Amino acid sequence: MARVARQDPEQFSREGTHPVDEVLPAGKLTLYGFQHVLAFYAGAVIVPIVVGNALGLSHEELVYLINADLLTCGIATIIQALGVWKIGARLPLVQGVTFTAVSPMIAIGLGAGGGTAGLLVVYGAVITAGIATFLFAPFFSKLVKFFPPVVIGTILTIIGLTLIPQGLQDAAGGAKLIGHPGYGDLKNLGYALGTLLFILAVVRLGKPYLSSLAVLLGLVAGTGVAWCLGDADFGAVNNADWFGVSTPFHYGMPKFELFPIIAMVVVMLITMVETTGDVYAIGEITRKRVDNATVASALRADGVATVLGGVLNSFPYVAFAENIGLVRMSKVMSRFVVVAAGCFMIVMGLLPKAGSVVAAIPHPVLGGASIAMFGMVATVGVQILGKVDLREERNALILAVSFAAALLPNAVEPFFQRMPEDLRAVLDSGITLGSLTAVLLNLFFNVFTRRRTMEIDWDEIEADEPDEAPRPMDAYPPADPYTPAAPYGASGQPTQPGVPGAHPKPGAPGPHAPQQPHAPQHPQQPQGPQWGPPGH
Repeated sequence: MARVARQDPEQFSREGTHPVDEVLPAGKLTLYGFQHVLAFYAGAVIVPIVVGNALGLSHEELVYLINADLLTCGIATIIQALGVWKIGARLPLVQGVTFTAVSPMIAIGLGAGGGTAGLLVVYGAVITAGIATFLFAPFFSKLVKFFPPVVIGTILTIIGLTLIPQGLQDAAGGAKLIGHPGYGDLKNLGYALGTLLFILAVVRLGKPYLSSLAVLLGLVAGTGVAWCLGDADFGAVNNADWFGVSTPFHYGMPKFELFPIIAMVVVMLITMVETTGDVYAIGEITRKRVDNATVASALRADGVATVLGGVLNSFPYVAFAENIGLVRMSKVMSRFVVVAAGCFMIVMGLLPKAGSVVAAIPHPVLGGASIAMFGMVATVGVQILGKVDLREERNALILAVSFAAALLPNAVEPFFQRMPEDLRAVLDSGITLGSLTAVLLNLFFNVFTRRRTMEIDWDEIEADEPDEAPRPMDAYPPADPYTPAAPYGASGQPTQPGVPGAHPKPGAPGPHAPQQPHAPQHPQQPQGPQWGPPGH
């Protein structure tokens, strides 16, 4: 098995389009885009539902929040995937309301009296935090060196493991059935298990094109079976309006108060770490080079989307980890598929009746699909952690203590109930607490001690290559980025023989010449982005 260095981006652009930038046919864009919407929908609407119910909003106000959220999600997703100026990572990232902000927003809203009055204070904090995120983005992106694989891998694994219980909750019947005899009913678990098994069977037995639609087909099949058995109710579709527009400042002008703003800025700092991890995760999956400029563009998009959310009666936004799992499962990497998904979200935000059709998917069916997708998010984190030397005690402690901190809010809830409201608004989240712990422990162990941490080396993104000439890049199916004979990546510069992650130093004598496609290469190295060995 020979090794072929991945191509330089400029050379690649001359020979063919990277799968991330490929525009698929309209039919595939429609199907793959709608699949993203289905995978995203439950997570998208759960935040306005939870926050609205906690603040005591009426049913009409709750429906308005959901429509506003979908509309803003669509606009934010298009900005992130398509890119405008230096805003947007131009990667297949779907934008959604961050779960990290749920507890803080509820605390802020209830502290302001609840109802629409509480929403106005929340929106003031959201708009201010969004502006701060946009302005701080280029500075934050330069801190990426402080987020080595042990931090990013830990955060992504925590996100996935924290979301899996939500999928399991849906599989049992949904949060609304908790305390009801129907919660955990065998019928609900049967729908969830049937949907999950159907998805696994399609991935195992189906052709690549069908495998890439496994989640969509699973949701349609599961909903169809539930409807035939009388467990899927589409009655709300008839009662929904055909058209509805979310107007800016629908509930009144936002109120700007100091402590809510501070709490929301802290939340956005955590989401910036989360987005950084998501950007590197999608780079890992798509084999697309990620640098500081990419991270800064993604964070600016988060800031713009968050400001837009405060104006259009929605909430803070972040790259959605669920859809990163879907990209990994489907192997469809085109960012224009995500743009198509954004268009669908805008339509659903303007057409409540269309959104109500998707909302009719039974919770157990959605839970079965979510288990696979959330698990894939954690898998990406584990994949990155696989590049970390966990025999090193400091790395192992960062991982171990961060996992424990992430479980604390759910395991010992009374501890957080006794906290001051302002502090609870920040820490009562497993993702927030676990992410903060990983960042702070890395600073304590590796940065403040001037101990050299591992950094991402995108020049080492390589794939196993058979001993034959590679085909032209446009000959590969766009839906399968892991075809072994499809080299593309960041750099054509070879590494020093026998030294993984080592590159010729500038000015070193006898620089290597670019290798020919047919030339035998160095011994096989692990696939994926490589991080250099830790040093002191």
